Amino acid sequence: MAITRRHLLQGAAAAAMAPALGLAPGIPAIAPANAQSAAGEATWRHALSLFGEVKYPADFKRFDYVNPDAPKGGTVRQIQVGTFDNFNIVVSGVKGSIAAAVQLIYESLMTASLDEVSTEYGALAEAVSHPDDFSYVIYRLRPQAKWHDGMPVTPEDVVFSLDSFKKHHPFYSAYYRHVVKAEKSGEREIKFTFDASGNRELPQIVGQLIILPKHWWEGTDSEGRKRDISATTLEKPLGCGPYRIKDFAAGRTVTLERVKEYWGRDLGFAIGRNNFDELRYEYFRDGSVALEAFKGDQVDWRTENSAKNWATAYDFPAVTNKRVLLEEFPNRSSGVMQAFAPNLRRAKFGDPRVRRALNYAFDFEEMNKQIFFGQYKRISSYFDGMEELMATGLPEGRELEILEAVRAEVPAEVFTKPYTNPVGGNPEAVRENLREAVRLLKEAGYEVRDRKLVDVKSGAPFAIELLTQQPDFERVMLFYKPSLERLGIAVSVRTIDPIQYENRMRSWDFDIITQSWGQSLSPGNEQREDWGSQAADMAGSRNIVGIKNPAIDKLIDRVIFAKDRADLVAATKALDRVLLWNHYVVPQWNYPKVRTARWDRFGRPSELPKYGQSGFPTLWWHDADKAAKNGNRS
Repeated sequence: MAITRRHLLQGAAAAAMAPALGLAPGIPAIAPANAQSAAGEATWRHALSLFGEVKYPADFKRFDYVNPDAPKGGTVRQIQVGTFDNFNIVVSGVKGSIAAAVQLIYESLMTASLDEVSTEYGALAEAVSHPDDFSYVIYRLRPQAKWHDGMPVTPEDVVFSLDSFKKHHPFYSAYYRHVVKAEKSGEREIKFTFDASGNRELPQIVGQLIILPKHWWEGTDSEGRKRDISATTLEKPLGCGPYRIKDFAAGRTVTLERVKEYWGRDLGFAIGRNNFDELRYEYFRDGSVALEAFKGDQVDWRTENSAKNWATAYDFPAVTNKRVLLEEFPNRSSGVMQAFAPNLRRAKFGDPRVRRALNYAFDFEEMNKQIFFGQYKRISSYFDGMEELMATGLPEGRELEILEAVRAEVPAEVFTKPYTNPVGGNPEAVRENLREAVRLLKEAGYEVRDRKLVDVKSGAPFAIELLTQQPDFERVMLFYKPSLERLGIAVSVRTIDPIQYENRMRSWDFDIITQSWGQSLSPGNEQREDWGSQAADMAGSRNIVGIKNPAIDKLIDRVIFAKDRADLVAATKALDRVLLWNHYVVPQWNYPKVRTARWDRFGRPSELPKYGQSGFPTLWWHDADKAAKNGNRS
């Protein structure tokens, strides 16, 4: 199941539940029987889980990981890097970067629990029903769900939202393409019909849909102009969530205020959550400026992604005197593949031997020592960080059975060798790796002439542009550059602004970029958007590399249509192994924790949820005593 942007913004997910429906604790999340009772009536559930049982009954009062007595009040100032020119999340990728905070003014039909795997409880929806073949799903809205203007949330809003996202948003048009119809099926009910049966994830994917107000978008603004769901806008949008936009300065800052009359404030999913009166997001041109703003007490919280900064930049007085606290939170909720990603749409990267040679040229061990202070480990899986899902050793058992079905379509090494990355770190290893890279390039039809790598047939030189939108990442690419040049490759490093970068990505105009693919504990339909053949030609898809491989398409289907958890794990390992042995990317590095720094003005639950990382700011609150001690600020 994809890690949705909304989940990420709220610390992996917001927790929610439905009112009492008379169900006992431990009720199976997906009933083995058909969703129709003997009397022909729908069997309604308060929660869905891909596999296993749900933890919380329908009438529970709160999630275990929240503080139900958390005080309300205060402001928290957070960092966003980049800019924004749009509050319309339906067209967020059209121009520039959307203010991420805007999604917090909305709700979805379901929302995830932070102490369970792939389990969602009702948010806007009080109940959900589907047959055992997963050919459709019906959601029933809560009667008390209201927009901030007092109008009820309706089935028409849900249908409008799905249609809008499918029509205008590149990612969601693919993500929801298996939903062929959404229609009102009752006073507060919406039925989603799917294009095939057996896809057990689709009911939950539909539940992730962010709902928009149809009446507002089809109305007019304060100047009488008709609103357009397909266009960018800086008009404050209408929401139904726990926050609304209070004010903003375009491209610089957005402030959200807590909605005191929020319709869900007394329901179990809201207790102990969304405790700050104001969430302020400050936008900075780059991470270096944002770091200095944090040191100057212009923002309260910082997530640190730079190993260098973590090792060297936090030695200022406020850290010494404990006014600023440094803390790492374990990341148990997701995995990642981060890599140098070549564009297979360009012929020079079409041969897997060329791509493997690029890996042999990457001396991760020396880079880790010199510029990362030894903090990272090399990524060895497309699901790195989630041991259960990572392909290790040789395939066996159920994984081997799955791979046998595509044996003729995958590299022979899939069955005979565990995948490993080249290892450098010393001159002897580096020389050996470069010799192997030269051998692979020669087999692929290249040779060095006058110290330049050229195509033997055409005489064309082999040149690569390493492209980035992050100035801080230039040092990584500049470290990689000399090794590639030793192979005779002409290398240029180019940094461009985010808007140029977005435009080039949408037209696939690049040689090699750095790309990260986040993975959830239960992979599913999003794998088609990451590696599926159809997504390779879709502008805005996450198949950045341009993979078109029938065997991988088949393995993705095995993941999506897995019958149980064991089958899902085996299929995911098989997919991982085949992706690795095709050498599509040059894996980079991973860190198993989230590094954070904060001004000590906040309280948090005594025990954070297993899959919530820090849970900030959703589960935290303003601590007046700490704020007084460590310096109040506006």
